[in-house]
Amino acid sequence: MTDLLASRWIGEFLFGFGALFSIINPYGLAFIFLDRTMGLSEAERAGIALRVAAYAFCVLLTSLFLGTQILNFFGITMPALRIAGGLVVAATGWSMLHAAPAAIGTHATSTVGFETVQKMAFFPLTIPLTTGPGTIATAIAIGTARPSDLDGRFSSYVVSFLIASVVTAAIYHAYRKSSAMARLFGEEGTSVVTRLSAFLLLCIGVQIIVIGVTEVARSIAVVGLTI
Repeated sequence: MTDLLASRWIGEFLFGFGALFSIINPYGLAFIFLDRTMGLSEAERAGIALRVAAYAFCVLLTSLFLGTQILNFFGITMPALRIAGGLVVAATGWSMLHAAPAAIGTHATSTVGFETVQKMAFFPLTIPLTTGPGTIATAIAIGTARPSDLDGRFSSYVVSFLIASVVTAAIYHAYRKSSAMARLFGEEGTSVVTRLSAFLLLCIGVQIIVIGVTEVARSIAVVGLTI
């Protein structure tokens, strides 16, 4: 029984982390973050990276834990959310697969001051650059899949908190090391990582759509049996 629960938690963590990590793609966004903070020192850039990561952590926690209540307030069903969120995720992955490679090293318009970048930490560096609509929809979809029993729900809360923590740590690490990564990987290496993440993102989006469509089909079947 313990092994079964552990495997379920690991599966939930890997799926949730993979979905959020792929759609955020922090190591791909690190080069955009570097462009926006090109006029800062390494210490100042690290401070902005920590601030963006903290904001992203709050956005993820809100979506994971309160997303269902927000949906209920607006009258949105879970299958509709999964289908819509899956479409957004799949479309994002598809566009990333076919996007032109981003040029690295063109930072002429990015030499702004530290105070200016501080004001940009939440918008646009956190929303929509880091945790945009696709990330929020994915996090809410993950949060709606919790079991109904008390023990299972508590463990799911713990897993969600761990997912948000690890994803946030990855965001901070990627943004903190953005200048070093630009020197290390260059344009070709960044393009390879982005393409692989885009394909994984497309697959995750399709999986979320399949889950939503399956739930709709089941509800239709239940209605048909009761008639």
